[in-house]
Amino acid sequence: MPLQIIRNDITKMQVDAIVNAANESLLGGGGVDGCIHRAAGKELLAECRTLGGCKTGCAKITKGYRLPAKYVIHTVGPIYKDGNQGEQAFLENCYKTSLQLAKEYGCESVAFPLISSGVYGYPKDKALKVAVDMISSFLIENEMTVYIVIFDKAAYQIGEKLFSDIAEYIDDHYVDEHTDKRRERFRMNAPMKPFMAMDDACKCKAMAVGSGLDDALSQMDESFSEMLLRKIDERGMTDAQCYKKANIDRKLFSKIRSDVNYKPSKPTVLAFAISLELSLAETKDMLMKAGFALSHSNKFDIIIEYFIKNGNYNIFEINEALFAFDQSLLGA
Repeated sequence: MPLQIIRNDITKMQVDAIVNAANESLLGGGGVDGCIHRAAGKELLAECRTLGGCKTGCAKITKGYRLPAKYVIHTVGPIYKDGNQGEQAFLENCYKTSLQLAKEYGCESVAFPLISSGVYGYPKDKALKVAVDMISSFLIENEMTVYIVIFDKAAYQIGEKLFSDIAEYIDDHYVDEHTDKRRERFRMNAPMKPFMAMDDACKCKAMAVGSGLDDALSQMDESFSEMLLRKIDERGMTDAQCYKKANIDRKLFSKIRSDVNYKPSKPTVLAFAISLELSLAETKDMLMKAGFALSHSNKFDIIIEYFIKNGNYNIFEINEALFAFDQSLLGA
């Protein structure tokens, strides 16, 4: 998918470029900056000495040297004070200039840390929102795979209120299907079906066979691919608008469009449902076309339901929440 939030060591990422949250000297420091310099080797420092530093909100590029990445894009994030000193504008520009450099150098994949969220003190939930907003805006107009790399769970958080609201919704709706007492009571108390005489059973079987395979096939509904393309037309969207909003790779969309019987994964189906802003009923219908369903025994499903019921179809915000609850992300 074009934008992914993952837990990893950014110095191990197999991408065209990684982004370094540097200081203005570009001569190395602590945190991510120090880790990247150590992994790249002394050659990186030698090249950085030739760059003459970098201003806050700007970015410069070097080779990757001993890193798996071909390039390192160095950007200087703002030191957070009170949020009223232009910190957001500086941080937004870090992502904007870094992505533009990546594009100029022909990068197809880029990995970002959560800039300024460490010792520079930018609140992590606000830093994440800036990162997601800026990257997703860039991806609307550009083809690139971008990663937000979180080193560990402690370094990541979504807004406290959103987290607590989702947690409460899960608590209210989560059902463990193996201990569902209501289902067990229903099974025990359900009336027995009347006994069918052997002659009647034979007649029913004969009628079913007699209806023929052709009759059964004639009742087949539209496929997932057909429903998707119909909904795109009904919404007045272009294909590109739909798959970009769904955080889906263009190549995957091409496969879906060209194969009427394409079998997608559940996250892919839901990504398109979110992109098309389908109602909960429409979402369930689209899932059914692909052989899936929503279940209250699945936290992933409940979180998706929460966002649809609240009319929030921002796939990147949904993925932030899914990541926070250790669930699979939407998209390819």
